[in-house]
Amino acid sequence: MHSVLEWLAADAGANPDKKAFADVESAVTYAELLAQVRAIGSAVARRVEPRQPVALYLEKTTRAIAGLLGVACAGCCYSFIDTRQPAARIAKILETLQPAFVIVDAATADQARESFPTGTELVGIEELLAAEPDGQLLAERRAQAQPGDPLYINFTSGSTGAPKGVAVSHGAVGAFIPVFTETLGITADDVFANQAPLDFDVSVKDLYGSLFLGATVHLIPRDYFSVPTQLLDYLCEREPTVLVWAVSAMCFVSIMQGFDYKVPDTVRLVAFSGEVMPVKQLNVWRAALPGARFVNVYGPTEITCNCTYYPIDREFALDETVPMGKPFACDDVFLVGEDGALVTEPGVPGELHVGGPTLALGYWNDPDRTAKAFVQHPFNEAPETVYKTGDLAKYDANGDLVYLSRVDHQIKHMGQRIELGEIDAAAHAVDGVTRACTIYDSARKRIRLFYTGDIDKKDLSAALHEALPAFMTPNNIKQLAEMPLTKNGKIDRAKLR
Repeated sequence: MHSVLEWLAADAGANPDKKAFADVESAVTYAELLAQVRAIGSAVARRVEPRQPVALYLEKTTRAIAGLLGVACAGCCYSFIDTRQPAARIAKILETLQPAFVIVDAATADQARESFPTGTELVGIEELLAAEPDGQLLAERRAQAQPGDPLYINFTSGSTGAPKGVAVSHGAVGAFIPVFTETLGITADDVFANQAPLDFDVSVKDLYGSLFLGATVHLIPRDYFSVPTQLLDYLCEREPTVLVWAVSAMCFVSIMQGFDYKVPDTVRLVAFSGEVMPVKQLNVWRAALPGARFVNVYGPTEITCNCTYYPIDREFALDETVPMGKPFACDDVFLVGEDGALVTEPGVPGELHVGGPTLALGYWNDPDRTAKAFVQHPFNEAPETVYKTGDLAKYDANGDLVYLSRVDHQIKHMGQRIELGEIDAAAHAVDGVTRACTIYDSARKRIRLFYTGDIDKKDLSAALHEALPAFMTPNNIKQLAEMPLTKNGKIDRAKLR
């Protein structure tokens, strides 16, 4: 497969009148979606050379889906920018991304003008949708497309304060999605209820899984995940069969006792990822949907969504960890011990490495960080790149992988991957802060920031809320007279804990 647009064209040819995507206010068939994508693709191709990035600053709607696929139709790659991110973080993303322009709409244009750096070109999606399709131009772009061309760039947290843009190719998505859908038993008759934002790779499975199969996706507004009754009303109204959700979203429903209000009993499959699923919350879901299958899936953005899966086939004790499971057929997954040897025996920790055709291209415009994370396969002489995940795992007695912790200080919090160094960098940028160190209280799921300096912690908290997304802002801030140090002069994180 050279381009994911081949899936859309096949869908529109086989089932032109089938509903492809729907949001709260609108729906689009496969034929309508293809027409919109061709219009946008033609307009983008007239402006931008192939393989160049175009950003989208939109809410999650059917038009946003047409927008990102339109960018791909032009032979370019897209990057979705969260409209709730602080201007400072957006500026860092744009500095790395260097997009040809940013697609906005009437609802986000004013906010974009306030949030984006001066000189950023903004183009309305309304203008792109009104463009005349150019079949010859699109055919030319299609003819030169290659599987290794970048499809999307998702920005994750970076330890230096600069977000990392993970570039994923058409070929990687084309290698993963067929295996993912077949392994989990998802078909064209299924209906997805999309939870994840479009800048979060969990949504890739909804979007491209549906395109590959010719299924249907209902887009859930983000605000619904703060009002459980509204969320459950939507789910029961739309009657989804498949939920591919982040653990944090599932925990919101169970902790807020959403199932006491309504149960979406059409759901037959729930695949969850993003962090370790608390058994107590998993039990609530299994009790509410006793006929549904539950599957734990694991994987970093750098391996195109997921590389392992574990079908829940038994009851777990509350203090057990749900296994990560075994690799998908398209992925090479192995553990490397501290001594550099391959780990195969149960109970021995090792850093998880992944490779195969689903591997990302690297970090956009960041060759140094790419070289550190995307390395030569340690056990193969022939040239082969694998990704060092930084996750520690072990095998259990059944041969399933079990997550242990992070090798470094990268964490999973509220379903997002965060490097604590980015929070440190934001704190260090605030006047009145002399030293700062962030730790993660994994037992209580809280980010705690320690600092020295003369700024009041309330003022520091306000500054961090301006500089960081909500999921990265510390839950607790403590001012110290001095920072504890180890004998080597490094901040003593153990003492801070």
